[in-house]
Amino acid sequence: MIGIDPVPKPRMTQRDKWAKRPAVLRYREFCDQVRGAGMALPESGAHIVFHLPMPTSWSKKRRAEMAGQPHQQKPDVDNLAKALLDACLAEDQGVWDVRVTKRWAEQGGIEIRQGEVA
Repeated sequence: MIGIDPVPKPRMTQRDKWAKRPAVLRYREFCDQVRGAGMALPESGAHIVFHLPMPTSWSKKRRAEMAGQPHQQKPDVDNLAKALLDACLAEDQGVWDVRVTKRWAEQGGIEIRQGEVA
């Protein structure tokens, strides 16, 4: 697992080339971190697990209950996957088989497992 907090891909416009929206800046920083970590995705059989950090406002009891449980809130799984694919690959049209999971965790991270091809 690589300790990079997952960031969803924002909806971007031409204005984002010069405007400094916080969501776009976070996304660009995320892409730089992923490239710097040397993450790679295969064309098929990958299982991507996004570990999303729990809110600091949660009690210790709730944190213990939710650790490893499915994350069923925003950000959407497709936007997280789009951000990772765009960060890892210059051209991602060659990826044809990917499984994506979101889970709660104490600290954010991204895990890429090699699985079976469907």
